[in-house]
Amino acid sequence: MKKGTIYLDHAAATPLDAAVFAAMKPFLTEHFANPSALYDSSVFAKSAIEHARKTVATFVHTTPDTIVFTHGGTHSINVALLGAALAHRETGKHIVTSQVEHHAVLNTLRQLEKEGFDITYLPVDEHGFVSVDAVKMAIRPDTILVSIMYANNEIGTIEPIAEIGKMILRYRKEHKSIYPLFHTDACQAAGYLDMSVERLHVDLLSFNGSKIYGPKSAGVLFKRREVDIEPIMFGGGQEFGYSPGTEDVAGIVGLGEAVLQINDKQLTTNKQILKLRNYLWAGIQDKIENVALNGPSLENQRLVNNLNVSFLGAESEAIILYLDAAGIAVSSGSACTTDSDELSHVLTACGYDEARMKSSIRFTLGKDTTEKEIKKVLNVLPGVIVKVRKMNI
Repeated sequence: MKKGTIYLDHAAATPLDAAVFAAMKPFLTEHFANPSALYDSSVFAKSAIEHARKTVATFVHTTPDTIVFTHGGTHSINVALLGAALAHRETGKHIVTSQVEHHAVLNTLRQLEKEGFDITYLPVDEHGFVSVDAVKMAIRPDTILVSIMYANNEIGTIEPIAEIGKMILRYRKEHKSIYPLFHTDACQAAGYLDMSVERLHVDLLSFNGSKIYGPKSAGVLFKRREVDIEPIMFGGGQEFGYSPGTEDVAGIVGLGEAVLQINDKQLTTNKQILKLRNYLWAGIQDKIENVALNGPSLENQRLVNNLNVSFLGAESEAIILYLDAAGIAVSSGSACTTDSDELSHVLTACGYDEARMKSSIRFTLGKDTTEKEIKKVLNVLPGVIVKVRKMNI
């Protein structure tokens, strides 16, 4: 990335924290041994993995034997969803999810549909919220799994995961059943929200390093000890058999360090991000006409770093390119659909019209975002919107 770029796309990826890189570097150079061998350098590498496992377990309030290291968020989600579906298909083939999930969830479930599973895609309201009652109403005797994201990557909606978890626990008790299992995609939540698996009442939870200033090559799956899932990859027995192959020691160590950085700085950092995000929105409203906030109000259940705005009458792609030319990096939504011409499935599910969806821009701030940068964005952005709107006349 060019020096001086104002980076406002942290929901897509975060820069590697200096402390994280420093922790990883020895395992990329001198401590490179395979952790499965018996000699000293291998034992050292294995101990580094287990230390990171304990750190992550502490972060999500669980025990180390429930933490599986994977190769990213999508990998974790696939292991959770496919593994649970395969392990429990004799009991039922019904799964409940929402229409606004990340494609890592949606496309995995579409694959399961091809294999004979029945998937219920719950609607959301105009702010992207799934209701607890809607989840409850969707559960059937053959429902084996519910998967609802913790926080939305496009519009920042924070779903009522703890409340859904409590409802599922009551349902199980009333029906004297272990079903449905409950998974949440927490990739956007880590670093911003409570990650206690006990308070969330989840059986499976996925998150990754690339959204918390860690390495892109590392992810985590929390799997409650009594929950059975089948492996979807085969090889060695690494990571309890769920993520076979030689471990990415450097990536795992980096993920552990990234989690430590969250624990040390989360509260202070998030207050600063919230202040700057609100300052950006106030400035946009003051300087630019015909704008609409997408997702929840800033005072409601919304990620503190997320601002998704439609600049009506201006095409998103043109706005992004003009801002990029000015040294400002933003997006129009999920980075995983940039190569697709289809409209945002999240904004579609919220019921927005085509004009609003085609003019939406996502700003996602990070821990290093400064007031000076936001002021520059507010100086540049109005002129860009005027220019793009003239192109559409």
